[in-house]
Amino acid sequence: MSAKAERLHLRVDAEQKALLEAASQAAGASVSTFVLKAATDAAADVLADRRAFLLDEAAWRVFDEALDRPAQDVAGLRELVAGPTVLDRSAGEVQR
Repeated sequence: MSAKAERLHLRVDAEQKALLEAASQAAGASVSTFVLKAATDAAADVLADRRAFLLDEAAWRVFDEALDRPAQDVAGLRELVAGPTVLDRSAGEVQR
C-alpha cells in the first residue's frame, strides 16, 4: 500500500458534521477513516456493474444460454411490484 499523498477537502454543514462525527465514533474510527471507507465502498458499488468478469468456456456457455432463455413469470412478483410499498405510506402512519 502506498503512502497517502492526495487530499480531498469537503465542506459540510453543522448537521452533516455532527452526523459523521457520531457515526465515526460509533464505528470506532476517526471521521477521516470513516468517511474515506464509506466513500470508497460507495464508489466500488457504483462501478461494480461496469467491471469485466472472466468465465471459462463451459461457464460462458451456461451464462450465454441463460441470457437467451425467455423471461419467466415468478409467482407473486407482478403483485408484489404492483402493490403499495413502504414508501407509499403516509408520513403519520406507523407499521406495526
